[in-house]
Amino acid sequence: MKIAIHHQCSDFSSYRAERVKSLFNVESGANFTLDADLPIDGNDWKIGVVVGPSGSGKSSMGKKLWGEEAIYNPAWPSRKPLVDAIAPKGKFDEVTAALSSVGLGSVPTWLRPYHVLSNGEQFRANLARLVVEAPARAVLDEFSSVVDRQIAKIGAGAFAKAWRRTSGQVVLLSCHYDILDWVQPDWVFDTATGKFLRGWDRPRPRIDVELWETNWQHWPFFEPHHYLKLPKMIAATNYVATVDGQLVAHLGVSTRPGLIEARACRLVVMPEWQGAGVGMRFMDAVCELWLQGQNRYTKPMRTLFHTSHPGLASALRRSLKWTQVSGKLVGESRARCIESVNRSAQRKGTESTGNAGYGGHFRAVQGFRYLGDEE
Repeated sequence: MKIAIHHQCSDFSSYRAERVKSLFNVESGANFTLDADLPIDGNDWKIGVVVGPSGSGKSSMGKKLWGEEAIYNPAWPSRKPLVDAIAPKGKFDEVTAALSSVGLGSVPTWLRPYHVLSNGEQFRANLARLVVEAPARAVLDEFSSVVDRQIAKIGAGAFAKAWRRTSGQVVLLSCHYDILDWVQPDWVFDTATGKFLRGWDRPRPRIDVELWETNWQHWPFFEPHHYLKLPKMIAATNYVATVDGQLVAHLGVSTRPGLIEARACRLVVMPEWQGAGVGMRFMDAVCELWLQGQNRYTKPMRTLFHTSHPGLASALRRSLKWTQVSGKLVGESRARCIESVNRSAQRKGTESTGNAGYGGHFRAVQGFRYLGDEE
């Protein structure tokens, strides 16, 4: 595919324009030319990247590739949350899976309209929508330009993995070279040098995660990103994951009566790290410690984990280290919860909460048990 770009505008002759020409020995700023030969006519690739500095012709190339209609710039409804705005006639599980796959796994965010989201959330929402719609050909302009570099790199890597599960081809236009190692593109064209590169021979960067045993002191940092608001777990041991000293993930582990099994809860991965695979690696590492007896009871225990998050439940089902042990569609008895809450209030000498209680609602809670590396 040969692409020829020729732009022309008026050649101004004002005093300042002529002085600039004289000072910098420039004859004119009226013409821009870019010729590129892209051997990409086949269907043997999934992701291409056109990279280069601003003003070097990336957007013009994007329009020339498959026509302006291939530029992906979706309109978002202002009165619908993300979960309704993406593929309204599609399957619910496909939408939530796409949101999770690009690192937008924060459930409260799914219930907000696009226009109130942060730049980073909008960036990932666009990627999730593109993954669900999966057009045969698409061009994404200004890819990752409006978000901080941490979100850009993690989001780029998460999108690349999700997109490769579709049957379409996508070209990313970006002025940032730091995404290339994360995207692992099938080809790259650099508008700064005019060079075309087939494949990408550098590996995706390692994410070295450190695990720390702690208490509830770090929970206020993670709590706003947890989809349930519940009291702290009784007699829990807390763990946090850090990358280069930055707090990344949290998990609490307690025990079932009789110390027969451990119970993990309060898993939170910070939004800027969602989609990088950190959460599963972190939870597996904590559960492995308990399986090996490296806990305050010095007793080997398997760990149970319950979630209603469809993306996380799907990931746990795919993992050979976990097995599903339960699945409920409705919460526990609300009447029993109300009675328990009121008894607790009486013991504390406080006022009864009346009919306040949890349960009775539709909530597909799924339970899993950690098996480890069983032979």
